[in-house]
Amino acid sequence: MKIPNRKATFDYVLQDHFEAGINLVGAEVKAVRLGHADLSGSFVRIINGQAQLVNAKIYPYAFARSDTFQETRTRKLLLHKKEIISLKSKMDGSNLTIVPVSLYTTHSLIKVELALAKSKKKFDKKESIKNRDIDRDTEREIRNKTTRIERQ
Repeated sequence: MKIPNRKATFDYVLQDHFEAGINLVGAEVKAVRLGHADLSGSFVRIINGQAQLVNAKIYPYAFARSDTFQETRTRKLLLHKKEIISLKSKMDGSNLTIVPVSLYTTHSLIKVELALAKSKKKFDKKESIKNRDIDRDTEREIRNKTTRIERQ
């Protein structure tokens, strides 16, 4: 199961990609395996030498007790100390942030794909929307031309 963060590619220019493990408790694992998670609006902070995933929503598992369940709690990311130090230095050196790109399962593990990202300006976002519309129109025209040829 792969849960993408579609807002990340729209709001940021993604540069370096890497993966990290995530520390989940209880029924959060089953909820993620079912795809009941949302990464939009989430980001990574480095607090006391540990990488923390902030504002990631994991919705409650239907068959678990939900007495003390918190959807948006801060979750620890599992990275090597060298990786955390290099990420912190890259973030401090320039105007970069760490954004989760996707949440996915591999065999019995749950991983988070992270990326160093630089935020887009408003005109960059408008340009990406314009390019997406142009690409959609050209694809539509190509599709229409191929169906016309097949009919003849």
